[in-house]
Amino acid sequence: MPWQARDTMSLRRELVELATQEGANRRMLCGRFGVSPKTAYKWLARFEKDGATGLHERSRRPHHVPTRTLAEIEAAVVGLRAQHPAWGGRKIARRLFELDGTAIAPSTVTAVLHRYGLIQPEASRAATAWQRFEHPEPNELWQIDFKGHFDTPASRCHPLTALDDHARFNLILKACPRTDRRTVQPWLIEAFRRYGLPRRINADHGAPWGAPSAPYHGLARLTVWLIRLGIRVSHSRVHHPQTNGKEARFHRSLQAEVLNGRGFEDLGAVQRAFDRWRTVYNCERLHEALALATPASRYRPSPRPYPEELPPIEYGPDATVYRVPVNGWLRIHGRWIKVSNALTGLPIGVRARPDRDGVLDFYFCHQRFMRVDLRDREDNE
Repeated sequence: MPWQARDTMSLRRELVELATQEGANRRMLCGRFGVSPKTAYKWLARFEKDGATGLHERSRRPHHVPTRTLAEIEAAVVGLRAQHPAWGGRKIARRLFELDGTAIAPSTVTAVLHRYGLIQPEASRAATAWQRFEHPEPNELWQIDFKGHFDTPASRCHPLTALDDHARFNLILKACPRTDRRTVQPWLIEAFRRYGLPRRINADHGAPWGAPSAPYHGLARLTVWLIRLGIRVSHSRVHHPQTNGKEARFHRSLQAEVLNGRGFEDLGAVQRAFDRWRTVYNCERLHEALALATPASRYRPSPRPYPEELPPIEYGPDATVYRVPVNGWLRIHGRWIKVSNALTGLPIGVRARPDRDGVLDFYFCHQRFMRVDLRDREDNE
């Protein structure tokens, strides 16, 4: 597959960032990004020689300006802040050094921003430290969600986002017209083909990720498909959006750096803005939670490739297998039990708990989605 014209530079930058990591499988990356090894190694050579500027068509931008005056440095600080209004002193100082070797203390950058009226007092008060649990490796957990919606003259936009928990690497950023499974699934497939499969994905209970009317099993047609791929699907606790806290923080950055104060004529214009910012976010924007590293420097694709055909569903000898009928009702040990309609026509495995008499665990593939106590006439757990 050739490079797509609309995001050639972002794909080129992302490929070289991932391919230059220690232990990277460059041949695998070439296949997942749809470029020939010859093309990839050409851009790798330019990147190793000239950094990000080498990825442009023979850019001649100088790398070092040792005679830069204080006024020029201040202008550079103000200019970078104008490009990225949500960046603070540490990010701007590190980025200036990466661009042309300008050495300036973060505190000096902050002073410049205050002097030019670019930091409001309320923004300083809102700058609080965030501490969250972090998985030790990439692809242990992806967080996925929609960032609300907003209107354009042509249609409504629902931004779909996915983030790697360990690296904060943005995997999906799409301007979607709807939030249904048919809209979401192709973008997930594109991400899986490029980055491989994660071990777990966390989402909320809303459509298309789960069933709000039956949050105890959290199954929808989309999650059934994910489980069949070998991915464990988890859901945020009801009314606890902080479970997907890194996604929420990403949404704050997206709002501040892309959406605030801007209008877009249609979804295509939104997507072009998303594509430009995604490269900045993954490959240039320095994250304090990552010790001022970029997400691309911490992320590596999963070794688990996306299977173009779903694997067969199998259960061990300790499970009793039932095929779910159209109405979702099963008769087990003389009791009618309702399971998700998303499982219609598929086999599920029912296992008795050895430590609790009369308690049954219901599995679809590897994932337990429901527990029933036959002694209790109340609803399923």
